[in-house]
Amino acid sequence: MQHGKWMRIVLDTSVLVAAVRSRHGASNFLLQKAAQGGVQLLAAPALFLEYEEVLNREEHSRIHGMSPQVLERFLSGLAAIIEPVRVYYQWRPQMQDADDEMVLETALNGQADWIVTHNKRDFSVAVSRFQLQLASPAELVRRLEQ
Repeated sequence: MQHGKWMRIVLDTSVLVAAVRSRHGASNFLLQKAAQGGVQLLAAPALFLEYEEVLNREEHSRIHGMSPQVLERFLSGLAAIIEPVRVYYQWRPQMQDADDEMVLETALNGQADWIVTHNKRDFSVAVSRFQLQLASPAELVRRLEQ
């Protein structure tokens, strides 16, 4: 389902958190790839708001070390490279976790090629039902480097 040259991906919130907490892992590499135009990130407004809320939590702030102002600039930059997805149709309930529903609905409404998550088991049934592709950050990085 690739559109043009870019692979269209939706990041589960856990991937974005990992990307911000460590600048050396596969999750961060995917953000860098998106910033360079190598992949297209997709997010519905509700999913982006979850990204913002989770990254502002104290347990993550202590580790990523960004001041509120720096985090705000990071989120503004992220918003600038994300293709916004309007959720026209919801397929709920498909998932055990309501937050995972936002990821799935973004992928379906945004015609994503991939959902990228650290929690593949939670998505496996729904992804096969809707014929989406599922990968961990490391798996998708390996695929991009082929």
